[in-house]
Amino acid sequence: MLLTIGGVSGQEPARISGGSIRLVEGDGAINSIRRHVGHDPSVRVLDATGEPVADAAVTFLLPAVGASGTFGDSGLSLTVQTDSRGVAVGRGLKPNRIAGPFRIRVTSSWQGEAASASLTQTNAEPLTKSSNSKWIAIVALAGGAVAGGAVGATRGGKSTESAGISAASTIVAGNPSLGPPH
Repeated sequence: MLLTIGGVSGQEPARISGGSIRLVEGDGAINSIRRHVGHDPSVRVLDATGEPVADAAVTFLLPAVGASGTFGDSGLSLTVQTDSRGVAVGRGLKPNRIAGPFRIRVTSSWQGEAASASLTQTNAEPLTKSSNSKWIAIVALAGGAVAGGAVGATRGGKSTESAGISAASTIVAGNPSLGPPH
């Protein structure tokens, strides 16, 4: 009997006559295209009583097209055995250079019973230092505008200068700094 479980981490495992499979780690992970670093998926195989199953065969399968990756020299598919805790890890996941979400299909078999699950990961380009600085400058500008408006509102419409508050700041994109006017 083959059972497909959704890719939600921590969900109760669905039962089949011989056991179940639960996602442990890697669902929802974001892999770095630039650094070529991925997150290894991990699952736990349980028997019908909820006990971990040692030595169950688990296969991790990546998509052949679009956003995906490889398991080192193993390519798109990697088969491993569960450990004594019923855990199997798809070690060595390296993302390809295509940004976007993808599904990793996981199948497990033990004593003639099978289960499958899928988890989703995303390949993405991390923000660069310069784009982080721009976001900091934008947030600082927006925050300053909100704070200035709030002070004005609490002072009965008076300007911040007539209320005894200096609102002058300088914001420089790239390396944000705040200070008095020059």
